[in-house]
Amino acid sequence: MKILQHLIIAMILCSAVACNAKTKNDAPLAATELEHTTPVKKHYIKVALLLDTSNSMDGLIDQAKAQLWEIVNELSYAKCKQERPNLEIALYEYGNDGLSEAKGYLRKIISFTDDLDTVSKELFSLNTNGGSEYCGTVIQASLNELDWGNDADDLKMVFIAGNEPFTQGKVDYKDAAADAKEKDIVVNTIFCGEFKHGVDTRWKDGADRTYGDYMAINHNKSTVHIASPYDDMILQLNIQLNGTYIPYGSQGRKKRQLQEEQDGNAEDYSKANAVSRTVSKSSHLYKNTSWDLVDAESESGFSYDDLKEKDLPENLQGKSKSEIKTFIAKHRAERKRIQDEIANLNKKRRAYIAKQKTETNNGLESAMIDALKKQAKRKNYTWN
Repeated sequence: MKILQHLIIAMILCSAVACNAKTKNDAPLAATELEHTTPVKKHYIKVALLLDTSNSMDGLIDQAKAQLWEIVNELSYAKCKQERPNLEIALYEYGNDGLSEAKGYLRKIISFTDDLDTVSKELFSLNTNGGSEYCGTVIQASLNELDWGNDADDLKMVFIAGNEPFTQGKVDYKDAAADAKEKDIVVNTIFCGEFKHGVDTRWKDGADRTYGDYMAINHNKSTVHIASPYDDMILQLNIQLNGTYIPYGSQGRKKRQLQEEQDGNAEDYSKANAVSRTVSKSSHLYKNTSWDLVDAESESGFSYDDLKEKDLPENLQGKSKSEIKTFIAKHRAERKRIQDEIANLNKKRRAYIAKQKTETNNGLESAMIDALKKQAKRKNYTWN
């Protein structure tokens, strides 16, 4: 749980720099609950997540699976003035004997993508195996292989988690950190073990060199989910929400199936995880423009003239352009109604969970959330 909540903290703190530059003469604005406005496309939060998948890291992978949708939800509330940033995630694994020795026991699993179903699928596909963990090597690979873009307002972050000395491998972590700093990319390090041990093995130094954050976690601690009275209603709305998708194109059917599979993965993990995923699916960060006509039609470059008959679902083949527009508009209105219902229920759910956490004092988790809000407020960053 703590690894990805720390990721949230570092994201918000790093993003505050660009936000503060635009708001220093303005009073903080009140955030609203899961607004369904089109996000500004020129602003991105780009996160490269580098996970150690050696034998001892089963707990780390488990926490990543458990917390994916919670981090998406936290970021969906984030706001710099009136702008909602987009989110792209890239994923690497390293330190696994099943990977290529010549490449430094690392693998780029996915490049930057806003396809959160694919991110979920890959996280649930990860397996651990003994190996050598080369932190400098995998950091440098992410700097070289990913498209970080050239927009100075984009928030570019590497998050690396593991438990072996940061100094191993042929690539010196200091050189990788210098390259990251030159490219305006912040490296955040998460040591799976005792805090001092991570300091002694240079994990903290790896973060300090790019003004990133260092944290030590107990990666074997199980994620604590708090059930709420609103969970069943949210999950029922998820069924309705899925009915508003209109798959099209060569990937439509396959992507729709992937969506259902990730619903299943979340539900199999825990009921609360399935609820968190449903909340994510109702936010502006969950986008499926490559295969869903409702999402695709809202894009500026979309044209009905480009739609091919064979790419349409069977119930739209042979229909006129006007009929297709009406069909999509109906589904869009239904989706917004469902999203608004989920948002209202989630507001009550969050209040309930916050009360439960206050009563049970969920240790470091509660402290981290408090720190997030305090630091973000100081930087004029607003969210619910």
